[in-house]
Amino acid sequence: MPDKDCDKDYCKNLSSGDARPACCSVTEMTQMVLPNDANILGNVLGGMVMHWVDLAAAIAARRFCGTPVVTASMDTLSFINPIPVGQVARLTARVTWCGRTSMEIRVDVEAEDLDRREVRPTSVAYLTFVSLDDKGRPTPVPRLILETEEEKQEFKAAEKRRAARLKLRKQTEPKQG
Repeated sequence: MPDKDCDKDYCKNLSSGDARPACCSVTEMTQMVLPNDANILGNVLGGMVMHWVDLAAAIAARRFCGTPVVTASMDTLSFINPIPVGQVARLTARVTWCGRTSMEIRVDVEAEDLDRREVRPTSVAYLTFVSLDDKGRPTPVPRLILETEEEKQEFKAAEKRRAARLKLRKQTEPKQG
């Protein structure tokens, strides 16, 4: 998922409202899974993975828009494989979609077994973040430049996830009055 060809100097020199490619948001984090991070089976707690995912996504969102951000939702978080104590959790986050004031971030989580030198996927998550101005109000985000076919497909899929998210929100909103 990381884009090794992304020109970080280009990203640093963009003005706040300039459109930018997703590679300007790419965030990579690593965490060693320690015993205090684990459940009784010796694998990282799901809540700990959620915490790491939220942090990686927040950094990617802020990197992209250059303003403070808040988590608005987490659509999905799939747990595919466990990460045992002693292994490394590798998280990669990037912006996949932008609206007027919100962004969708995809976070991929992998487990790295340092002894066997093996890496396997463990989780995928999609989160929505809202960009805030200095008074804490939603503020516009830069337009996302789609550079690859994969980014275009992810953007279309994100639009479908957003429509489903808005439909669900409408169905589950508390009634007024």
